[in-house]
Amino acid sequence: MSHVSAVSDETFSSSVEERQGLVVVDVWAAWCAPCRALAPVVDQLAASYVGRVKFAKLDIDTNASTAARYDVRSIPTLLFFENGVLVDRTVGALSHSVLNLKVEQHVLRMSRNSDTAA
Repeated sequence: MSHVSAVSDETFSSSVEERQGLVVVDVWAAWCAPCRALAPVVDQLAASYVGRVKFAKLDIDTNASTAARYDVRSIPTLLFFENGVLVDRTVGALSHSVLNLKVEQHVLRMSRNSDTAA
């Protein structure tokens, strides 16, 4: 069972921009070999962070409008949204350990921010 949901130009706003918490969007294409190499890493991270981080995939070939709006020029690109706001991105097929560290940094930052807001 995959813990990564597909998003589109039509669903991006409600699935990502209006969502509270951390959302990581994998912008990819089927023809992109580095994207295919990154896919299992994203799946593993999504399984590790179930209930804490939402992971989504955006196919750039069928959803060019959203990709252009966020200035995605190379794929794979991971977009990091905190409470609907783009706060970070990575480009390229990075390793599991590098991406896990990046996700964990965002989870910890959001946790600290929610602690100070309370």
